[in-house]
Amino acid sequence: MTSLVELLGGVDVGARWPEPARGEPHRVVLVGRTSARGLRSVSQALGTLHDGKAPRGLELLAVVLVADAPGRLPLGLLRRIRVLRSVARVHRVPWIPAWRTGGRPSSVPRQLAAVARLVGSEPYGEGAAP
Repeated sequence: MTSLVELLGGVDVGARWPEPARGEPHRVVLVGRTSARGLRSVSQALGTLHDGKAPRGLELLAVVLVADAPGRLPLGLLRRIRVLRSVARVHRVPWIPAWRTGGRPSSVPRQLAAVARLVGSEPYGEGAAP
């Protein structure tokens, strides 16, 4: 998700795996929305990684789930997140209204600060877009 790259730095390779053999990053943060489709996509990507069908040499640091809307998640989606947590480190990021319009949040939610520490970054710090 480009908003996270702008906040934390890094590289957004889109909906594909990076290729460490081509000099792309080997440390991966898998990002998805908390919608049913987003959680299904994250689950499929984790399956691909677990089955050895992703490029060799990748290191999954965490799964980051970004809220798809303000408010609480339905129970069915929370259950899916519990399943994801059983196979990977999962960080949830709350709804950030400023991202919807392409802006920056006025303050960085603590959940994002935890992700920044994980990847060795500072929110909007060195290496992140101004």
